[in-house]
Amino acid sequence: MSRINIPQPAAAPAGSQETLEAINGRLGRVPNFFRVLSNSPAVINAHAALNQGLGKALDLKTRERIALAVAAVNGCEYCDAAHTFTGYTFAKLSREEVDLARRGTSAEPRAAAATAFAHRVAATRGKVTADDLAAIREAGFSEGQIIEIVAVVAENFFTNLINNVAGTEVDFPAI
Repeated sequence: MSRINIPQPAAAPAGSQETLEAINGRLGRVPNFFRVLSNSPAVINAHAALNQGLGKALDLKTRERIALAVAAVNGCEYCDAAHTFTGYTFAKLSREEVDLARRGTSAEPRAAAATAFAHRVAATRGKVTADDLAAIREAGFSEGQIIEIVAVVAENFFTNLINNVAGTEVDFPAI
């Protein structure tokens, strides 16, 4: 049971309605995470803007791998379930790739480098070493892409924190 109110979309504050409608239009429903965020129009709208901007950074498979790695570091059950579902459904990650991402790696060398770096950023709260940076650069990531990986880690930290504090009830099917 959630420790923070999960309002029905129609009962959410007026300032959250437009974002909730957009989410419903995109997903065909409004997952509990967004319903929790809707308690604060400022927060749900800020998250939507960040998510939209970072949706143009990196590719979907990389973003989903990072989300799974960060959820594992932070012990976020909700985000693990959500990104397992979206990883399979939208990014078309295999069961093996989802499991590897949770451990901060991948069977694909470039994806392994990005996921390992993201896992390291999360686990060290950004206090990565020069060797960590050398490894991600050696894998062919530009300075801009390194910053994008860090930003996607930060976005997922945000969602992990909200869901861990709220104890958001998981509403994604088990895969």
